[in-house]
Amino acid sequence: TNLFVNCTSQSNIKPYEIPLLIMTANAVQDVTNPSDLTRVNNKKSVLFFWAPWHQPSSPGGQMDLVFRTLAETASKQSGTDTLFFRVEAEVVNQLSRKYDVSIVPTFLLLDERKAIVDRVEGTEASKLTLSVRKLLSMPLKTASSPSEGKDEGKVEEQQPKQKSEEETLNAKLHALINSAPMMMFMKGSPTEPKCGFSRQCVEILKTNSIPFHSFDILDPAQQHVRKGLKTYSDWPTYPQIYANGELVGGLDILKEMVEDESTSLAEQLGINKEQDISIEERLNALLSRSKLMLFMKGLPSAPKCGFSRQIVELLGEAKFDAFDILTDDEVRQGLKKLSDWPTYPQLYLDGELIGGLDIVQEMVESGEFSEMIEGL
Repeated sequence: TNLFVNCTSQSNIKPYEIPLLIMTANAVQDVTNPSDLTRVNNKKSVLFFWAPWHQPSSPGGQMDLVFRTLAETASKQSGTDTLFFRVEAEVVNQLSRKYDVSIVPTFLLLDERKAIVDRVEGTEASKLTLSVRKLLSMPLKTASSPSEGKDEGKVEEQQPKQKSEEETLNAKLHALINSAPMMMFMKGSPTEPKCGFSRQCVEILKTNSIPFHSFDILDPAQQHVRKGLKTYSDWPTYPQIYANGELVGGLDILKEMVEDESTSLAEQLGINKEQDISIEERLNALLSRSKLMLFMKGLPSAPKCGFSRQIVELLGEAKFDAFDILTDDEVRQGLKKLSDWPTYPQLYLDGELIGGLDIVQEMVESGEFSEMIEGL
């Protein structure tokens, strides 16, 4: 089973447009073990995660040629301080997990302290070229600590705001984790997993008839959840599985529990397979995810109906969260009954229904909406 998504976009670059250079033996180095990167001390680096089943990133493929050309060009610069590495994603999976790689090809550009400067996913050769050029032009030790260049007073002034944002995010994460007895934060959805680890977790839970709900951490509008949950739960990778509000772990932990034949998986998780969380409890948990909550078709970054697109445009810079009702028919039908409102989108403030597109449009035009959400 392939554990990584095939991310091949339509690229205009053609093989004959790539400079045909004579590659030096050490322009690109292959990583076979995470320890191979220990020699990168005090040097910037570019990591190319590839898979043999993905033709453009496999040896001799389009992106492999682009990468080698960039490496060769960099090696010819006098005093070069950047190394280029190829990493077979499914073989050196410790690095894939460490850097949260789920798509091939993925290119990670690291500074000399191994901090990620940029990430390029897919087969956009022009984007990769620009990112590498920027990395090559960066002098060493350019990154400053958060307090550098700021006096102590300014740092102290920022602390209350940072704390408030952290508390708000933690409250949202707590609500999400407890929105169902069995909750999985995964890449994609149960019907369309977008990484092999998430797919295997879905298969295990379904095989053992464990009811669960999920959250797609790849949603562009939810990247604060993706990053924040790692810190909140002190667990660096996805998927993450929670039972009754407590972290179980990832795929490896779930596999170990399945191998324990002394008791069923449901008993180990503390899940009653016969009684899932009620729809009322689920809806209340969803409504409390954010002060301003939008239930729509699609996501703010990719609306799937004209009304949803229009209401997202009306909300503008307002801080709000959204739920795609097309991914969960139980929520879609249940919320109609709860709110006594037959259509979507639906917008809520502090758990109370404001209305749909027409009402929000009227409130925006009258100025009432901006007054209502002031301070969010």
